Amino acid sequence: MEYHKTKDILHVKALLGHKKIDSTLMYTQLIKFENEDDFICGIAKTVEEAKALIEVGFEYVTEIDGVKLFRKRK
Repeated sequence: MEYHKTKDILHVKALLGHKKIDSTLMYTQLIKFENEDDFICGIAKTVEEAKALIEVGFEYVTEIDGVKLFRKRK
């Protein structure tokens, strides 16, 4: 679950206490999530709005026409 959230294999390796990355890779490849592409979207026009979205788990995606787009997995 942590790898799915962070996409940081070295962080997960350290978190699980694995000595070899191969062990961590084995476990992360076993995970299959349904609805992997389902997101809740958010927009921010100000720094305060962006900060609020990040604090509740949204991740920055891009900016279009001066509006910052964020997403969070359902």
